[in-house]
Amino acid sequence: MLYPDAKTWRAAPRKSVLFFGMSGLGKTHVSDLLVQQGGWFHYSVDYRIGTSGMYRHIKDNLIAHAMRDPFLAEMLRTDTIYLEPNVHNHDLSAVAGYLGKPGDPARGGLPMAEYKRRQDQFRTAEIAALKDTAAFMERAQSLYGYQNFICDTGGSICEWIDPEDDNDPLLQELSQHCLLVWIKGDEAHSQELNRRFDIAPKPMAYQPEFLERIWNQYLSENNTQEKDVDPDSFIRWTYAQALAHRQPRYAAMARHGVTVTADDIHSVTSAQDFDDLIASKL
Repeated sequence: MLYPDAKTWRAAPRKSVLFFGMSGLGKTHVSDLLVQQGGWFHYSVDYRIGTSGMYRHIKDNLIAHAMRDPFLAEMLRTDTIYLEPNVHNHDLSAVAGYLGKPGDPARGGLPMAEYKRRQDQFRTAEIAALKDTAAFMERAQSLYGYQNFICDTGGSICEWIDPEDDNDPLLQELSQHCLLVWIKGDEAHSQELNRRFDIAPKPMAYQPEFLERIWNQYLSENNTQEKDVDPDSFIRWTYAQALAHRQPRYAAMARHGVTVTADDIHSVTSAQDFDDLIASKL
C-alpha cells in the first residue's frame, strides 16, 4: 500500500486517498468536509464522466430528440439555438438520463441493444476518468498548490476492475497513487439504500456479464418479453441484487487498502478526525 502503516500515513507530506463503495454511504460527504477544513483537492470521477467521457453522447442525444420537432430542427439547422447538457458538480443526473432503462418504449424504456451500447459508453468513460486520477493529482499540486488529494469514485468502479487479480492494471494504477478506502455499509445501510432507490429509481451501470444474467432471469421469472418490461420495475428489482453482487468485489478491492464503515465516516467532523480514522485502520 502507499502508506503501509499509521506512522507513514501521519508523516506523509502529501496524502492521497481513493474512496469507493456504494453511492449514498458518505464518499462525497467526507470529501466536501476535507476540502472545506483540510485543504484537500477533490477529484470527482462522476463529474469527470459527465463533463468529458459522456458529454458528447449526451449532447448528441439531446440534438437527436430536438430534431424530431420541425420547429426546433429548423432552429438548430440555422444555428439559432444550441443545446448543451447541464452537468452539475457531483451530480450524474444528465448521465443517468442518457443511460436510461431497458424495456417498454411507451414507459420510457430503451431496446436492450441500445441500452447495452450506452452501458459500454459509460464503462469506457468511467475507466478513462479513473485513469485520469494521476494527471489530476499532479495538476492539483502544480497548478493550485494542493498537497492532499481525494479521488471520489462512483459505485460502479468494482464492475471494471478484477478485484481478485493482484495484477489488474487499473487496480495497480490506482493503488500506486492513492490509498484505497472502502466505505462499507451494513445491512441497515443496504435496506436504507434500497428504500431510497425504490422511491426514486435511477439508471445505473452494470458489468456486462451481470446485466446479461440478471436481464434473462427477470424475463424468465416474470414470463415476459423485452417490449413488455416495465423499466422502473426492472431496475428496482435489479438494484438489491446489484448491491449483493458488488459487496464481495468491494471486499476484494479492500485487500489493497483499508476499510472504514459508513458510521465511521459520518462521525468524522474535521480533517484531524479523518487523519486519526485512517491511522487507526492501518
